[in-house]
Amino acid sequence: MTVLEDDMSSAQPAIQTTNLTKRFGDFVAVNRVNFEVQHGEIFGFLGPNGSGKTTTIRMMLGLMQPTSGAVEVLGMKVDDDTRSIRPRVGYMSQRFSLYDDLTVIQNLNFYGAAYGLSSADLKTRIAEALTLAGLGGREDARTKELPGGWRQRLALSAAILHRPEVLFLDEPTAGVDPLSRRAFWDLLYRLVAEGITVFVTTHYMDEAEHCHRLAFIQHGAIIACGTSAEIKSTMMRGEVLELEPSDAPGAVGILRAAQAKGIIPLLEVELYGALVHAVAPNISKHQHAIERELHRAGILAGRVSVIEPSLEDVFISAMKK
Repeated sequence: MTVLEDDMSSAQPAIQTTNLTKRFGDFVAVNRVNFEVQHGEIFGFLGPNGSGKTTTIRMMLGLMQPTSGAVEVLGMKVDDDTRSIRPRVGYMSQRFSLYDDLTVIQNLNFYGAAYGLSSADLKTRIAEALTLAGLGGREDARTKELPGGWRQRLALSAAILHRPEVLFLDEPTAGVDPLSRRAFWDLLYRLVAEGITVFVTTHYMDEAEHCHRLAFIQHGAIIACGTSAEIKSTMMRGEVLELEPSDAPGAVGILRAAQAKGIIPLLEVELYGALVHAVAPNISKHQHAIERELHRAGILAGRVSVIEPSLEDVFISAMKK
């Protein structure tokens, strides 16, 4: 490849969808989806269950034919060049896909052979994957004996044995404890530093904050796309008042009742553990009314302050909008 050709290749998006659509009978699972993923970035794809995330990934991988529209991965049309694309991408599904009865090393040997790696290359790649994922010393452990976080690291190791240029991850840390999730994301950043592009779906907003760019999908359609800061600035419908009341679930019920009756013009009221977030334009104007309604119900408002919206606040606002 010439320098000019290399520059042109790097200028193309790693992934590009154009009016990507998938119908199942009368049901539209993915509706004219358009986005680009640049080389070397982590692109987060967020949406509620049934919003079309997995269907979109399956079309990008060539595992499912779109009803209309197109997908390009690494400059190649998926419909035309599926066989050329697959050796250059990795995929980790939301369901653990390795063999529980095999050991760590047996699983990696099996998947390396499936990718067509030679014996010499496979030995080197497995050693690198074990080191990268911190699985050294666990080679002979049966997969079913590994804790959830280690199982996910093993699945990721198998997905990158052939050194893919683009990695698709479908809810890779679902059900994994917070420390293991952090370790998994540290590993993703090391892969990105090596030039791998990552497309990831997640339900965890703290993980989404670590993505370079995001897209929100609802009912099969993209409703927001950009950096976390860009989405917060365009999709948040109001300001956020955070309360730490004496009875958080009770406070949510009281404020939602006041919202439904038109007593306080709130847009949203959500529970965040022991905290409550109330959203409205110029929310500080309604602070006294909020405290009054809670006091009438025998609930102390506790600490109250206007805060910057979290990505979770924005996500909920976007979904309801």
